[in-house]
Amino acid sequence: MRFLEKPGLYALMMLLGFWVMFFSIWGVIFNKDWMYSIIAAYIILLFLVFLLVYMRSKLPVVTKEDAFEEFEKALKGGLFHFKCPTCNGIFAIKRSQGNGKKSVKMTCPNCGELGIMPKEAACIEEEIPEKKSSGVNFRCKICGKGVTIWAEGSEIHPDICLYSCPFCGEQEPMQQI
Repeated sequence: MRFLEKPGLYALMMLLGFWVMFFSIWGVIFNKDWMYSIIAAYIILLFLVFLLVYMRSKLPVVTKEDAFEEFEKALKGGLFHFKCPTCNGIFAIKRSQGNGKKSVKMTCPNCGELGIMPKEAACIEEEIPEKKSSGVNFRCKICGKGVTIWAEGSEIHPDICLYSCPFCGEQEPMQQI
């Protein structure tokens, strides 16, 4: 039922409505006997719109609190751990609110290499070093949500930067706080 959440169906209904209106005007101008066909098309279109609105109203509503609780359940100790493909260094990210759904352009906290972490990045499940750097906090200037990053097994790189927000997708560097 994910297709109901997308605006494509509404755009399709508007396009169909435009064509029905176009053919009804065409029939009037050129004196075509399409009245019953046009009325049937309007009735079918109206039925489809009501059906779409009804089905969309039956979708479950997820509140911010529900989404935050689900996010907390999925954290497994509160952190997501990732491995840099360049230096193989492990780093951890803790997001402050909700689960970010955007890819993140950032520098590696271990080596400082620029990279993009995809929105569906896989957390590693291997042994995590016990030594942990101090956390660096970032806050988005647009949506205000925060992210904390640690380097695992080494000190954090001094030039670490997040160039995009994992929550709103803003392509401005996040503010280090």
